[in-house]
Amino acid sequence: MIKTIFAATALLAATVSPALATDSASHTFTRDGETYTYKTIDKGDHVLISGRRQSGSAFELNVRGDQVTGVSGGTPVSFVVPNAQAKLTSSTKLAFR
Repeated sequence: MIKTIFAATALLAATVSPALATDSASHTFTRDGETYTYKTIDKGDHVLISGRRQSGSAFELNVRGDQVTGVSGGTPVSFVVPNAQAKLTSSTKLAFR
């Protein structure tokens, strides 16, 4: 369970950092030898992050405000990241300037 939450947190951190070219483009990052491929979609009231790990397990995270909920590798996850949605939304908007 801790590893799943850690992986989900790493995924969120990776999506918050870069400015995204478009909402529908696929992005990847590698953490602890595992490659993650994901897409983000700005739904207005929340941001949806969905994708797969190199091992094949899927994840889907909903980011609303500071709260992140969803499923990673079949395990429900829920955690708080300060200003998570604002960071994701502003990263997406920066790409269109």
